[in-house]
Amino acid sequence: MYKTILVPVESSHIDESAATIEMASSYGNDETKIHLLNVFDEIPKWASMNLPKDVVNESIQLIENGLQSIAKEAGEQVDSEVRVGHSYKTILEVAEEINADLIIIASHQPDVQDYFLGSTAAKVVRHARCSVLVLR
Repeated sequence: MYKTILVPVESSHIDESAATIEMASSYGNDETKIHLLNVFDEIPKWASMNLPKDVVNESIQLIENGLQSIAKEAGEQVDSEVRVGHSYKTILEVAEEINADLIIIASHQPDVQDYFLGSTAAKVVRHARCSVLVLR
């Protein structure tokens, strides 16, 4: 049984995270802590200059609200957070910070670009210091 499970969630897949939380619960027990994480990709300064002033903060707040709602429905053992950064690096950093012993991450069907550069899930699998379960 795992004690701390990290579940990275893409903002476009927040609605599907309830099923992932249920799956994560099956890998733990009543004392297992499940941590939902969304990584909001950093927007380069040259691009952010052309955006309305509060659009990034409003987007982050919408994602936080969605994750918090799902975490609240799931129970006390689930918490959530949104961070700004590079996806796979931030996932690995948070895994280290919370002492995760399992990361459950979704993956899409690979395309040609992923074979050369690697998807976020592939990079997490290669560099994580704990077990990683990849969902398709």
